[in-house]
Amino acid sequence: MPAESNSARVVGWCALAIILSLYIVGMVSHGVIRHIVQTAPIWVAVWLGMKRSQWAKWAAFPSFVFWLAIAVMIWLFLLGWARMVSGTFSPIEIAMTIAFAAASVIGMWKSVRSRTQVSWAAGIVVFVLFAFLQGLAFRISMLPRVAHDPW
Repeated sequence: MPAESNSARVVGWCALAIILSLYIVGMVSHGVIRHIVQTAPIWVAVWLGMKRSQWAKWAAFPSFVFWLAIAVMIWLFLLGWARMVSGTFSPIEIAMTIAFAAASVIGMWKSVRSRTQVSWAAGIVVFVLFAFLQGLAFRISMLPRVAHDPW
């Protein structure tokens, strides 16, 4: 089995770890519907990774960057160094930021280190598409009807 396909699997598992971490956050805080919406684009990366697709890294990378940035903003807020986010965070939620940040870093590292037959141009198109989808999913999750769902 080529190393590239193993890298795709690791990318898929890292994407799944982000999803599960965010579902746990949903269970202990606002409800899972918001987090189901937020993670919708990442499911494609999980599927591609488990299929050992060369496209997995391109689809997953924007979500890895996005969720690592969210974790860093939360940590900066908790340390009192920045106010890009606000709120109260339980110990479980803080632990999950560590989990999804670690999954993001590992996924990014594996993505950068893996070589595929996908051209840079095609890869960048997929990257931009999934960056847009991740941003859109996050925005939709902030709509009052989704954000305050009791589930």
